[in-house]
Amino acid sequence: MSGAKTDTLGPAERLAWLRLIRSENVGPVTFRGLLARFGDAGTTLEALPDLARRGGRRRPIRICPAEEAERELAALEALGARLLAAVEPDYPPALAALEHAPPVVSVLGRAELLRQRAVAVVGARNASANGRRLARDIAQGLGQAGFLVASGLARGIDTAAHRGALESGTAAVVAGGLDVIYPPENEALHGEIAGRGVLLSEMPPGTVPQARHFPRRNRLISGMSLGVLVVEAAPRSGSLITARLALDQGREVFAVPGSPLDPRARGCNDLLRQGAGLVESADDVVQALDGMIKPLEGPPKPSEFLAETAPAAPEIEVSSGRRAVEELLGPAPVAVDELVRQCHLSPAAVNTVLLELELAGRAERHPGNRFSSIAAGETGPS
Repeated sequence: MSGAKTDTLGPAERLAWLRLIRSENVGPVTFRGLLARFGDAGTTLEALPDLARRGGRRRPIRICPAEEAERELAALEALGARLLAAVEPDYPPALAALEHAPPVVSVLGRAELLRQRAVAVVGARNASANGRRLARDIAQGLGQAGFLVASGLARGIDTAAHRGALESGTAAVVAGGLDVIYPPENEALHGEIAGRGVLLSEMPPGTVPQARHFPRRNRLISGMSLGVLVVEAAPRSGSLITARLALDQGREVFAVPGSPLDPRARGCNDLLRQGAGLVESADDVVQALDGMIKPLEGPPKPSEFLAETAPAAPEIEVSSGRRAVEELLGPAPVAVDELVRQCHLSPAAVNTVLLELELAGRAERHPGNRFSSIAAGETGPS
């Protein structure tokens, strides 16, 4: 552990963090906003019912019971895994810098590897023999250059990348629980990574991966990495989603060129046409990232999660302005700055109303600090 002020969470606060992020309508960005306002997760949990009621919620908001969170922690312990908070040194530093970083992740294996600078290597599940060999060779070269190789433990390119980096260290980000092996044929690799690398998940143990879980997994893969390398990808593939997420997160995107006659090369060739870095070997990635290494090195600093409590808006301003904010929200996302301008309210008051509406399930948060109105109960956590 580092000597930073916020090295670890105590048992009670760790449990409260887990309960808060597992509560209804609370996602990573909302989590940050709540802690900035109330100072700690325990106080926030007590405030949730009233916030949701004020936002117009008719039925009680579901708060994760302490017993449920305790069972999750016990299940992780039984696996030999642990819950890692975003303010702790082993949390991937590049991921911690993102607004949408999950407050907690589950890790199994050598968690200290996550402190290293990382590069993601992803690609087609039905990869060619040449594509698999190249992915393995590049991953091995990246590992030898001091990078942690991250991927998604899928068939094809992911599997080849993990195997190439096993000796130096590899991180497998999975869509389900750490104890759910998917695909089943990677059971042996799953075990090898648990022993020699590190497995990471945002989901509780026992979660069977569903289609909706994979984009969330992909955002973690790109978010923890300085860059994403795509080796073979058909158009509209999951690997291209990871590349798009990487661009949104300010990461570098690389691609291996391929024959126009191979459909698996179309995605990579399209990325190259759009400005992705052309890669033929690990050296190409290392040289491109050389200038980005130092800013993201080392354990993460204590983040905004534990910032000083933000000043609350006066209740009279929030009450008088609530209707104005609600009326300005519609199906199309609108920026918070625009709401502040049109409502003639303080940013604190507008953010308070939006937080209440979000917890009530009546507003949805979008990238770029924008919000839209929705019918109650139709949104997921942000």
